[in-house]
Amino acid sequence: MMEVRAPDWLINKVREAKKGMSAQLIEDIRNLLARRHLSTVCEEAHCPNQGECFSNGTATFLILGDVCTRGCSFCAVTHGNPDKTLDEGEPERLAEAVNALGLDHVVITSVTRDDLPDGGAGHYASVVKMVREQCPNGKVELLIPDFGGSKQAVDKVLAAQPDILAHNLETVPRLYPMVRGGSHYTLSLNILRQTKAVMPGLVTKSGIMLGLGEDEQEVENVLQDLREAGCDMLTIGQYLSPSIRHWPVARYVEPVEFEDWQRLALALGFKSVASGPLVRSSYKAPAFYQEIV
Repeated sequence: MMEVRAPDWLINKVREAKKGMSAQLIEDIRNLLARRHLSTVCEEAHCPNQGECFSNGTATFLILGDVCTRGCSFCAVTHGNPDKTLDEGEPERLAEAVNALGLDHVVITSVTRDDLPDGGAGHYASVVKMVREQCPNGKVELLIPDFGGSKQAVDKVLAAQPDILAHNLETVPRLYPMVRGGSHYTLSLNILRQTKAVMPGLVTKSGIMLGLGEDEQEVENVLQDLREAGCDMLTIGQYLSPSIRHWPVARYVEPVEFEDWQRLALALGFKSVASGPLVRSSYKAPAFYQEIV
């Protein structure tokens, strides 16, 4: 599949997003994270919004290392064989960074760690516990991997009582074998179902990308599946290929279509929907969470 050229309006939108940002503030945040040996998915995944988020004093922390055991063809994060030794000091350093940044809503995600017995679920729980201790009034949003379908691992994370539990479906079922090798659509959907079964009051969230080769009916089916699973919050964004070695962009979705998907998702019953070309799973997470509380 040949990749199509990004339209001028999208290129200009990315440029506009970078205007008015404090280069010094961005550098200060990067230095703060570097001193504590912390990673962000903002940088590892080449997020187009990292300048805007850093300028607003926000970041999505990446735990469990920066090497993923899976090789999803859409993702810029390094994949391979990570060091099996967990960084036991990471939870405390992350909580210190949250304090230093003055965050009242922290988003935490990770690479997938199929090499670990619990997929890293226990480490997630330790991070939540430490953030709660140092920032008792802050909201904690977790964007978790599928943990290989382990119910016990998901339960371990839920026992830590995050405020929002997110797991992204990313794309439609037909594209999973090509785009999300090693992952399974039904398994991912079941994580959201399980969460609502165990903790009905917990806010759940998921995200998908457009422009991977899906069709409209497939997208609508995914939205209906998510609502059937009780998903509360949804993000819809444009897929941007990280490099020529990754899955190519099939098409660039016009802003008006993102607006149409937002209206449909709200009509289906989602409580909060962020839909737009540069929207990512943790984009303006505090603001969108406030829509439903």
